[in-house]
Amino acid sequence: MTERIAVIGAGVIGTSVAHALLRAGRPVTLIDRPGHDWSTVRTAIRHHERLARFADRGSKPADLDRLALSTDLADAAGAGFVIENVTEDLEVKTEVYHRLRELGTSAHIAANTSAIPIDTLAAAAPDPARVVGAHFMNPVSATAMVEVVRGPRTSPRTLDAMRSLLDDLGKQAVVVNDAPGFVINRVLMAMVNQAAVLVEQGVAEPHAVDALFKGCLGHAMGPLRTADLIGLDTIVKTLDVLGDAFPDPVFTPAGSLVEMVASGRLGMKSGQGFYDYRTGATDD
Repeated sequence: MTERIAVIGAGVIGTSVAHALLRAGRPVTLIDRPGHDWSTVRTAIRHHERLARFADRGSKPADLDRLALSTDLADAAGAGFVIENVTEDLEVKTEVYHRLRELGTSAHIAANTSAIPIDTLAAAAPDPARVVGAHFMNPVSATAMVEVVRGPRTSPRTLDAMRSLLDDLGKQAVVVNDAPGFVINRVLMAMVNQAAVLVEQGVAEPHAVDALFKGCLGHAMGPLRTADLIGLDTIVKTLDVLGDAFPDPVFTPAGSLVEMVASGRLGMKSGQGFYDYRTGATDD
């Protein structure tokens, strides 16, 4: 299949998704709002390419000639598949789905969200049956699996189309049912939040927390390094969604997370989070 895929949202995860599609030989239209800094996209794709080639030196490189950049959501109308990756904000995401409805989009739509229930987004889409969740983890090219979320109205055809696309990307689809946070983030966000609280309380430094998860539990990356990779702003927004859904203090964002986001320390993408990436520090 060579149908063009529209990727909406050219942030960290959207760019990573676009890169993975390009490596699979798919034509991609990457769409974001007017004023977006497209130079960061080119830089990010080159970074993802280096990571992917390091992980699999025999793989084909991304074909950047297949990448089109756009600031017009109308360019998604003719795509065979749409992957939505905009910021974890229900109002912003709903606006995108309303616009796709106005455009009469007939494509399958994969909603890449950290915690918002798929059926909530599907309600604003052109056809709720054609909406499925696809929770990609960053960097997409380096992960072998994708959490696929079956909404209550997701059709078998759309679910099969999502599986087929992921198969083309060399990724295993693990299907779960719809719920706030799904599986990964319902568990991961509580873990990240409590790890941040432990650092606040002086129980351990970030590198010690992460070292224990790696050395004792076999995690490839500890919870705080993972949080920096995801983006601390996304962590806080996801905790807010989960906190609204579940009356449990474990989802109340740690004060240190809120403070870091307010000060612009968002993790790897800003150069500082729990760790300092400006100096290339790897003190774990």
